[in-house]
Amino acid sequence: MFKKKQKQEKEELQRQRNSDYTNPNQYTFLRKKTIKELIAPSGIDASNIDHLEIISSVKRYARSFFVSALPRMCTFPELFRDMYMFGDINTSIYINPIPESRSQNELNRTINEIETERIVAADRGNINRESDLSQKRMEAEQLRDEITSGFNKLYEASIVSTLFAYSLEDLDRFTKLLATEMSKSLVGIKSAWAMQEDAFKSNLPLMDDRVKKMHTFDRRSMGTVFPFTTSEVGHPSGIPLGFNKQTGVPILFDNFHSSLTNYNMVIFAKSGAGKSVTMKTLISRSAVLMGIQSLALDAEGEYSIVAESLGGINVVLSPNSKTIINLFDIESEIVKDEITGKDRVVLNVENKVEDVTQALLTMARGSTRSTEVNELTKQIIAESVAEEYAAAKITSDPMSLYERRQDATTGEMLGREKKLMPTIGSWYKRIQKKAKENTNVDYQFHYSYLLKVMKQYIREYDGQMAYFDGQSTFDLLDGTLFINLDISQLEERFARPLAQQILLSWIWEKYVKKNSEDRKKASKKRVLVDEAWMLLPYPEAVDFLNTMARRARKRNVSLAIISQRFQDFYEKPEAQAVLTSSDTKLFLAQDKSEINYLKEVFKLSEGEAGFLVTCFKGEGLLKVGADTAILQIQPTSKEFEFVETNLNKLVQKQRSIEQ
Repeated sequence: MFKKKQKQEKEELQRQRNSDYTNPNQYTFLRKKTIKELIAPSGIDASNIDHLEIISSVKRYARSFFVSALPRMCTFPELFRDMYMFGDINTSIYINPIPESRSQNELNRTINEIETERIVAADRGNINRESDLSQKRMEAEQLRDEITSGFNKLYEASIVSTLFAYSLEDLDRFTKLLATEMSKSLVGIKSAWAMQEDAFKSNLPLMDDRVKKMHTFDRRSMGTVFPFTTSEVGHPSGIPLGFNKQTGVPILFDNFHSSLTNYNMVIFAKSGAGKSVTMKTLISRSAVLMGIQSLALDAEGEYSIVAESLGGINVVLSPNSKTIINLFDIESEIVKDEITGKDRVVLNVENKVEDVTQALLTMARGSTRSTEVNELTKQIIAESVAEEYAAAKITSDPMSLYERRQDATTGEMLGREKKLMPTIGSWYKRIQKKAKENTNVDYQFHYSYLLKVMKQYIREYDGQMAYFDGQSTFDLLDGTLFINLDISQLEERFARPLAQQILLSWIWEKYVKKNSEDRKKASKKRVLVDEAWMLLPYPEAVDFLNTMARRARKRNVSLAIISQRFQDFYEKPEAQAVLTSSDTKLFLAQDKSEINYLKEVFKLSEGEAGFLVTCFKGEGLLKVGADTAILQIQPTSKEFEFVETNLNKLVQKQRSIEQ
């Protein structure tokens, strides 16, 4: 009796435990959540017949579609490419194989119907209709025979898409755009009118097709619906830049790969999208892994820490610094003789006179871009610049850059030393002298104008922008992995763009020209121009930038342009030569106001443009030649110590170090 009672109590206790585990109101931490609970938003309003309202932290609108019509012939990968790449859109395809017995019956019935129609058309003398039906019958018979022999198969497929937007107006606009894009490939789509809730559920990862708008495909046409449309970007000799978001494959990028028509690159993105982080990552990895030398024209003072990390040089140009850049500096260069094919040293004084003249013209125009400066002004400047080099006895002979050096006490010859170069100060004195000697009334105004406006650049008169007057105080050491020229402390409206132009000319002489045209002897070098949009208002600066972009490849140099204002490039046709001379293009997150210009110039698809508007920081579209990939850039934690540009994060990091 006691054992029976004990057994009953034990069974009762077990029953209570089982009920506790199955009771949804008790031990809820043990109950697993369903997929629906994991992906469900705060709420969905399905009261509208043509769209849904998704209620969460940010309200969104959704409209679902199904494919209603297909072309007679399908092409991979163009059939649904525009739908897959149309920005914020999800697409589901339900594929069901059709049994062979059913396929045979349906095809036989179709063949009989076509043959009946063909006979009727022949009796009525409709030759075109008869010919068309004969072709269809032949295709149906061929498909039936292939299925019978096991070489083909039929499938039923239902295609459902859901488009998302943050406003109803955008949703309507995107709907029209999607329908237009799909109609180009003869694909018809229809809104799931009065079926939005069922269509939305069909497009969730629940494997529940509630729309069931079926289309018949054979094996070959079925293969065209799969979204394997990504192209892999990369080079075997490259450095890891990031990974392809569509395939997860690392992207190895070599800026100097032989498959590229040129080595230039452009990066466009809105503020905060990760332009500087991307470039710092590229510079540091290519320096360490490939030995590529880089020089940055730093407009915002962001690259000094990279110079420190790589053991490079950081040069600050400011009104208070003692750094001097002499725009009259000229260097010889090594070129290949067109006849013998051998290297020879040349000194191109004519080109240098033109470069200096262009820089002085920009100076003379000033921030107001005065219309008083014309061809007559340019002639005066060019003549006096040429006279400066002639006075220093600098000719096309490379040896004219040097003079004999002798001992000050004994007078003994000790070899050669480089001559002192002309300066803006010496050029200004020449202008003063020529103005006094001038008797031509037409020239008097231009001499007077130059003497007034150029005084601010002359050290003798304590000019506020005299950091370009005098002999250069430093040289660019060949072999240095990273050199940073920091101009962030200069006035932004005019002084900084002017410094960019003068430094570009100086960099060409001191950094680019030193590279031989023979790639076996030349180092791989990169010149980075940050915030290049500052140069665009100044025609002479744009002209030099274009020239540098075209000539850089011969010197085994990559010109990298970074800018956040693409519209400025778009509106200035003469600046677009820089874009066409760049084989590598990287677009990070874009502002909506800029995306239409990018679409037009670079022929982006609607999906690519939509991605660039909605992508996150560090994500972008990488175009290398004809190949395109969706790139995710991920610096390592160690790299983030010197690539981070967010001021709040930098302050937080500094505080943690101090504590």
